[in-house]
Amino acid sequence: MITTDRMAAVDANAAALGVPRKQLMESSGNAVAREVRAVADPGAAVALVCGRGNNGGDALVAARFLKRYDVTVHLLGRPATIRTDIARENWAALEATEITTETVTDSRDFSLAAPDGDGPDVVVDAMLGSGVSGGLREPERTAAAAINATDATVIAVDVPSGIDADTGEPTGEAATDGPADPVAVDADRVVTFHDEKPGLDAAAVTVADIGIPAAAERFTGPGDLLGLDRDPDSHKGDNGEVLVVGGGPYTGAPTLSALAALRAGADLVRVACPKSVASAVQGFSPNLIVRALPGDRVEPAHVDRVASLAAESDVTVLGPGLGGGDGAREFVREFLTGYDGRGVVDADALRVVPEVDTDADLICTPHQGELVDMGGERASDPDERAELVDEFAGGLGHTLLVKGAVDVVADGDETRLNRTGNPGMTVGGTGDVLAGTVGALAAVTEPFRAAAVGAYAVGRAGDAAAEANGAGLVATDLPDRLPEAMRDE
Repeated sequence: MITTDRMAAVDANAAALGVPRKQLMESSGNAVAREVRAVADPGAAVALVCGRGNNGGDALVAARFLKRYDVTVHLLGRPATIRTDIARENWAALEATEITTETVTDSRDFSLAAPDGDGPDVVVDAMLGSGVSGGLREPERTAAAAINATDATVIAVDVPSGIDADTGEPTGEAATDGPADPVAVDADRVVTFHDEKPGLDAAAVTVADIGIPAAAERFTGPGDLLGLDRDPDSHKGDNGEVLVVGGGPYTGAPTLSALAALRAGADLVRVACPKSVASAVQGFSPNLIVRALPGDRVEPAHVDRVASLAAESDVTVLGPGLGGGDGAREFVREFLTGYDGRGVVDADALRVVPEVDTDADLICTPHQGELVDMGGERASDPDERAELVDEFAGGLGHTLLVKGAVDVVADGDETRLNRTGNPGMTVGGTGDVLAGTVGALAAVTEPFRAAAVGAYAVGRAGDAAAEANGAGLVATDLPDRLPEAMRDE
């Protein structure tokens, strides 16, 4: 089972792995043609109703695999407005054949009837694919009504047009100047790709393997970055407020986390640290908002103040530079016991997590040694390690991002591996950058995805830093490279 958003990510990851979308479209079209052949004998009349995106492109390919059928392709719109290069190429290939094509520029002209007045035996709905929001508009609305009125067998490509593949519900209402009732294609059969979709009736669905490699789903990739762009109408604070709690023995760790959170997209980042290091932390950047805590270590007496600051933030990053004294551990224990928000836990704070009963939604970012200290197991084989981490995360009840040559992200339900990064990132401070990055992402997306994207982006930033600096890579090289590392390709 795979959601619409995840399918888009996997599709992009496959392209990054060397399986181009054009090749996937060819496989998808072939699968649609196979479904047509399964329901109709050669010579049957087949109408393919195609939108101007890749969903329509799949049907344009299918038409070429139906040589023994009486095929008519209905393109909804002018060919010049086909939205993707590969769909446009397949339209051009179709025009070079003897297959009948019609373009529909006015919904009033749409008809499935042949010149002799007979209707088709099979209709392929390839108007709109998954990921489309809002109700059907023209000419798709008129076409959907005509498809529903026919006696033909209706085959939908990926998802019936007008249906949300994640929920199975109509995508919305029609335009405000039209009828208010939602319209969607009532398909007899659906050919969907790679995996089942949550909103589709499995009994009526054929899942076609189109050649997406398992690695596109197993490993992080550029597709995981899709959908993280800022809303152009957003205001200050809409993109996340992060609180970093740490410092005392160290000043660099909480600073690196805070700077990384800013570079990863958070609007506001506050640092709660002991007064003894507050000036040093503030001196790193005027972009940081520093809240000094009395003394030279974070301790239980600071719980109420930090809890108040955490209540003003979307995510709390707990642990960078905190130190491992008894006072610091007791602070972490008391804070987490009363905290019910979202948090990223790193460094010395990690050991406390298995001991505490908390309503917080946590992302823990240990390296393998810290994982063992938490009660987990380590393994040298990435697949074996992934199984162990997933099992431990399920028992812990939180998301784990276990750092290593191959990072493992797991929450007991999902597991993903990340292989960006390089040996130079063993230098001190890179884990603090990761914690801050994940914190910023956790403010705008769910924990598992925040951990997976954070690992991928920080690894890419580290790879860019290694290319520029070689063995001289240091943690401060990473934050400024995060914006580019988080840009989808």
